[in-house]
Amino acid sequence: MDHKVTFGGKPVTLVGNRCKAGEKAPSFTVIDAALQPVPSEDFRGKVRIFSVFPSVDTPVCSLQNIRFNREASKLSDDVVVLALSVDLPFAQKRFCAAEGIDHVHVFSDYKELDFGMKYGFVIDELRLLARGVVVVDRDDVVRYVEYVPEITHEPDYDKALAFVRDLAK
Repeated sequence: MDHKVTFGGKPVTLVGNRCKAGEKAPSFTVIDAALQPVPSEDFRGKVRIFSVFPSVDTPVCSLQNIRFNREASKLSDDVVVLALSVDLPFAQKRFCAAEGIDHVHVFSDYKELDFGMKYGFVIDELRLLARGVVVVDRDDVVRYVEYVPEITHEPDYDKALAFVRDLAK
């Protein structure tokens, strides 16, 4: 299903399967810093935050990663944060080293857009991922989804984290 958000005030089209709270979370595979595939099943049994963003090389994306890294350090071991973009793993690795990102697992969806298509975050016009947050519980059920309406804005961290804290009890 197509759905629209804006990027710098201009409409863009998101493609893929828009996920909804209450649905089973689709499995996906992304690429790690060593260019190895990582299946989402590696994180089953934990509460998962998928922090989705266009590129580590933009100020808002940088802020989003820094914020979730800080928040992840305060969460229980039952919670994992996966940061997802189509940046090449080399750029992600450089960014994480420069910003001290050490509590978030940063992965690339550049190769197959597997996450982006299964969760409906692919910007058709740009082949980037839109900004948003998905929270999945221990039983692989989507509990919270935010497609940020204006991609240049930050997500609602507090709302997503409230869901996470409730699920982590």
